[in-house]
Amino acid sequence: MDIPALHSKFLDDTLPRIRQDARVAGAAIGGSIMTGDSDVYSDVDLIVVIDDAAYDAVMGERLPLIGSWAPLVAGFTGEHVGEPRLIVSLVGPPLLHVDFKFVRVSDFASRIEDPEILWDRDGLLAGALAQQPPAAEEFDPQWVEDRFWVWVHYGATKLGRGELFETIGVLAQLRGIVLGPLAARRAGADPRGVRRLETVAPEEARALRATLCGYDRHEAGQALLVTVDLYRSWSEQDDDATVERRHHAEKLAVQYLQDVIDQAH
Repeated sequence: MDIPALHSKFLDDTLPRIRQDARVAGAAIGGSIMTGDSDVYSDVDLIVVIDDAAYDAVMGERLPLIGSWAPLVAGFTGEHVGEPRLIVSLVGPPLLHVDFKFVRVSDFASRIEDPEILWDRDGLLAGALAQQPPAAEEFDPQWVEDRFWVWVHYGATKLGRGELFETIGVLAQLRGIVLGPLAARRAGADPRGVRRLETVAPEEARALRATLCGYDRHEAGQALLVTVDLYRSWSEQDDDATVERRHHAEKLAVQYLQDVIDQAH
């Protein structure tokens, strides 16, 4: 793998220590290192695969284990991203972000992408991957359409009340959940929020600049209107005939937003 020197040194130093634990069946790497897109700012997505019988015991020892494998600076579990198996950590110095994901051998085949196996004690990891193909996360246009106009109304209520921090947060949410994935799809890339959007979809990324705003009520209102316009445009161009458009909700939510903006003048 062609990866930055710091990341390479971490793997060279850490993997032999992980291998000393007989409960570990193997290790694999995902993320940008696996895809060949890593740079000096990338984190390390390390998957530590545990024998099923030892899994519960290992889960209770994760932070001490990581501390024995690498110079742990800080770490915490990943419930905030819906992944309690994850330990989000900093190691170093020099500081490096490493996500340690602990999975059972029996769960290793359930994945959204094929990780690169770094070592495989008894061939169990390769066998698990051969059992089933990856199931990539899909962008669901209907799921978005069912929610988008409610989110627009919510952002408008925050704008109307003058809660600009909340309004700015709604705009960020809509970029990450809706516009970023739509932009990536338009560019033929996998939808992953707004990650690397400036690289994979530069034209769409330029359009998204108008959804940014400072701590200013007028700017926030205009950013919400642009968000609506981009969603309309991009979702229509990406339209799936099976999507049921919520036109009544759209009309009422956009009118509510416009009324809030007009009242501020």
